[in-house]
Amino acid sequence: MRVYVPLTLPGLAEAHKSGELGTGPFVAYAVTPALREWYLSEDIEELEYAALSRAALASLRLLAADPGAVRRRVVVAVDVADGAASVDPGRGLDPSALGEVTVRVTVPLAKAAAVHVDAEDAERDVAAAADAVEAADGGDDDARFVVDGADDHELLWYATQEIPNLVGLA
Repeated sequence: MRVYVPLTLPGLAEAHKSGELGTGPFVAYAVTPALREWYLSEDIEELEYAALSRAALASLRLLAADPGAVRRRVVVAVDVADGAASVDPGRGLDPSALGEVTVRVTVPLAKAAAVHVDAEDAERDVAAAADAVEAADGGDDDARFVVDGADDHELLWYATQEIPNLVGLA
């Protein structure tokens, strides 16, 4: 199962140093039944992009909690065994938890398939979105507009061999 792990650049630097994305349990995002129902598509690439987008939003929340982090969203794509990640049945239909899974095993960073990171030109919009995400979560439409502005920036794809260069940005 492909999961998308939200991080920040300091979080990626820590994963690079420790060699682990997480020791479980930790939250990631994947194509779940609720995400399929919400997205209304059978195209697996579209569904995986939706899961990646949900992880990017979670990365934004991590940035909001870490004011010293470089204002770039980070998502690591990694394949885990099917039984290693599960959906919380109590949150499965909660709109804020769409695509959310709990990974219950240790995931070595070496298992990562790719890393997705904002480009430098996204930093201003990502910073504004990180500042607005809490208000957006509370229902503020103006803040939601600001948060959605971060989505105007596509996350760039990086090979795992490029992680040392990326963590140099942290």
